[in-house]
Amino acid sequence: MTSFEDRERAFENKFALDEALMFKAEARACKLFGLWLSEQMDMSAEEAGEFASDLITANLEEPGFDDVKRAAAPKMLEKGFALSEEDVDAKLQELFVEAQQQIKNEAA
Repeated sequence: MTSFEDRERAFENKFALDEALMFKAEARACKLFGLWLSEQMDMSAEEAGEFASDLITANLEEPGFDDVKRAAAPKMLEKGFALSEEDVDAKLQELFVEAQQQIKNEAA
C-alpha cells in the first residue's frame, strides 16, 4: 500500500469518526433540549423521558434542528410554554455545544 493510500484511508476513517460524533452530539443535544423543556413545563419524569425520546427520533427526519423545533412546538403550545424562535435556537445551540463537550470528555 502506498503512502497516498494510507493517508486517504486515514482521512476517510477520520471523516467517518467525525460524522459519528456529530450524530451522537445532535442526538444528545435533542435529549438535553427535551429534558430542559420538560423541566420548564413541569412534566413528570415519565413524560420527560418520552418527550426527549420523541425529539431524538424527530431529529432523524432532516439535517439540523428544524425538525426538532417542529416536534416540540405542539407540546409547548399544549403546556402554554412560549419561547421565541431565537430563544429556541439559542438554547439548542448551547445544548449542542454542551453535548459535544460531554462526548469529548467521555472519549478521553
